[in-house]
Amino acid sequence: MRAARKRQPAAFDAWLVRHSARVRPSPADRMLRGLSTSANHNRLWIGVGAAMVLLGPPAVRRAGARGLAAVGVASGVANGIAKPLFPRRRPPDESVPFVRRLVKPPVSSSFPSGHSASAAAFATGVAIESPRAALVVAPIAAAVGYSRVHIGVHWPSDVVAGALLGSGIALATRRWWAVRENVPARLGPAAPVEPLPRGRGLLVVVNPQAGVGSGASYDAGLLRQRLPDAKLLDLDPIAGLDKQLAESPHRDGIRAIGVFGGDGTVSTVADYAVRHRLPLAVFVGGTLNHFARDAGVDDIDAILTAVESGRLAACDAATVRVDDAESRTFVNTAGLGAYPDFVRLREQWQERLGKWPAAGLALLRVLLGAEPLRAEIDGHPTALWALFVGNGRYDPSDRIPRSRPDLHHGTLDIRWLRADVPASRLRLCYAVLTGTLGRSPAYRRRAAHHLVVRTSSSALATDGEVGRHGRVFVFDSRPDALTLFHPGIAGQTTQ
Repeated sequence: MRAARKRQPAAFDAWLVRHSARVRPSPADRMLRGLSTSANHNRLWIGVGAAMVLLGPPAVRRAGARGLAAVGVASGVANGIAKPLFPRRRPPDESVPFVRRLVKPPVSSSFPSGHSASAAAFATGVAIESPRAALVVAPIAAAVGYSRVHIGVHWPSDVVAGALLGSGIALATRRWWAVRENVPARLGPAAPVEPLPRGRGLLVVVNPQAGVGSGASYDAGLLRQRLPDAKLLDLDPIAGLDKQLAESPHRDGIRAIGVFGGDGTVSTVADYAVRHRLPLAVFVGGTLNHFARDAGVDDIDAILTAVESGRLAACDAATVRVDDAESRTFVNTAGLGAYPDFVRLREQWQERLGKWPAAGLALLRVLLGAEPLRAEIDGHPTALWALFVGNGRYDPSDRIPRSRPDLHHGTLDIRWLRADVPASRLRLCYAVLTGTLGRSPAYRRRAAHHLVVRTSSSALATDGEVGRHGRVFVFDSRPDALTLFHPGIAGQTTQ
């Protein structure tokens, strides 16, 4: 008797349904019924999320990807777990006017509303990454939730419970998928240089493909208009920058060097700038601009102003030496073992999924297919799946890293996935999915200024590009080795 009573709607639920049923017929009836039907099997959210991921700017792509991830979990929990555990009869057919009713009403448990759970999960997931996009999505999600009462297939408490469940699951995604902080890293102080009016004394190395399909607001032609006295040089990746400059008349009178491109091009030119002690002007133009965003130099107009005023900031760089070759500078990350495979997969998927969902899926994929790498890390033997070395301190420490709060104190952020603990693959996959990587015995992280890794043989990936193979890899941090033209954004600490 008590169980049967629990399955009945509360008086307030019934009162709300009767009140909704008294609303006069209008064109909104057909619209709400169509909207509710479009959300069946999450078709509405899959379509909206896919459009955001494929067509939106970076923040919107992240929002769409997080929304879709939240919908997948919320829908599974609501329909696969909660409904069987909490059976409840749906409102009777006669509770709403005939014109509103579905031809084939659902017969599953009424509690909670799976449509409302998915709608709230998607809207909350979008809001976490892009509040502006959520202003568009939230009213649609609210309308989907209300439509379930309006067409008579749910009690209001079903909708409220579903919305709370979906929002809670979306908020929980922050635990395993960290939200990127949009605050630039701390940089060091640097004495200003003589201003370069109209770009006089500046050589800008241009990736000919920069700005193509990347959403960049500038191209090389616009840069030339803003810096008419600067020299522009198209980068030839086969010849190499050193050889190009050695053979180019542009090398005379260079007082600073600039780069127009993405992370790979920035890394190449930063290596030259560090070796020749030239200040670097970064003009973002690539698909990926992680370094520029972390360092707070991703606004081209602001960097143009900094060039003409001579304002600089000091930034850490890192180097890696492979066997007996010369050291090479990298500005973001380097890695060994399965890390190069991880980079390839992430680059392949991130245009469709966004970087961080692609990174998570790529990490799971390489864990399932990787072979252990026997290595010595600073003389300590181990077996590992992948080694990550970051220039500067990355956050968060216990999940896939997203941003750098500091690029000033000469730190290498070193992380590796151990292959020498029992069931390490399973443990790491579980830790990635649940956001407990920091507590996993198969995960290690530490900070250092110097690192030596010896292996049987491994490929090296630096700044998203897979390079040569080697056996001995020596990593070093070079504090404040790179000077950047910097706008001095309000709130940015450079001391």
